[in-house]
Amino acid sequence: MIAFEPDSLGTIDCHARGRRDDRIRLLRYGVKVLARRPNVTMYLEAGASDWEPARRTARQLRAIGIARVRGFMLNATHQDWTRANIRHGLQLSRLTGGKHFVINTAENGRGPVNYRNARRRRITVWCNPPRRGLGTPPTTNTSNPMVDAYLWINRPGYAQSCQGRPIAWDAPRALSYVRYATRWEHPPAVNHR
Repeated sequence: MIAFEPDSLGTIDCHARGRRDDRIRLLRYGVKVLARRPNVTMYLEAGASDWEPARRTARQLRAIGIARVRGFMLNATHQDWTRANIRHGLQLSRLTGGKHFVINTAENGRGPVNYRNARRRRITVWCNPPRRGLGTPPTTNTSNPMVDAYLWINRPGYAQSCQGRPIAWDAPRALSYVRYATRWEHPPAVNHR
């Protein structure tokens, strides 16, 4: 099973405008080569429910060759709720010919950290938010038949590269993920943060 290029589409706008087409061509080439391998089940990076609109992501997935592979993956570098990613994934599936998908649950056991700014706009804390927990352990027993699996695509305990820090495994962060682990797919009725 190949989880192909986490964050490759979600971060495409970080590239200079002239380099974005190069990224799409490179991803298309990778899909073409890897999809020809025998016994490969491949899922392409498709962002997360709290990132890009489904129509835009579906257009990108078609451009890089989703028709050649099993499906797409969601939430690979986010902490959004599993249920929100299922809804988003179903939209993407309808726009990509009924493709199946997988959801990363390695860090979403307590969902995202959001706050409202002075203009009342919802802001998500992306850079290693505190008190996040492991989500549902890897399984193919999911709550929707279009979801092939919940996976820990990210290795729990790795901190994301931000605020000048490199990606690195962090023991206190890993222990925190264990301490706050849940199997919640959506926010509980009472906020346990």
